[in-house]
Amino acid sequence: MESLLNLFISDAAAQTAAPAAGGSITSALLLPVLLIVVFYFLLIRPQQKKQKEHRQMVEALGVGTEVVTGGGVLGKVTELGEQFVTVEIADGVNVKIQRHSIASILPKDTLKHA
Repeated sequence: MESLLNLFISDAAAQTAAPAAGGSITSALLLPVLLIVVFYFLLIRPQQKKQKEHRQMVEALGVGTEVVTGGGVLGKVTELGEQFVTVEIADGVNVKIQRHSIASILPKDTLKHA
């Protein structure tokens, strides 16, 4: 029985793969280029699109716009600056925040129903 196993093992060890042929440089670069293209369309492009939409939303702010901040605070814009926005979160309570920390714009009269 053992001699029979040695016969198979020696045959398997004798069958080694032939050395790889010298492939072309295009086939060697195909996989990395393909990975870069996939990463661009699945990760980079959607993130750039989201940043562009957020920038347009922040530029479109106006006095009286109801917003949600990044921290989840609801309020109404009372004053606009180049870098900062003053948001009224309650009667007589104003908070000055950075423009980019505004997460979204709410539909009109949302604060009355909240």
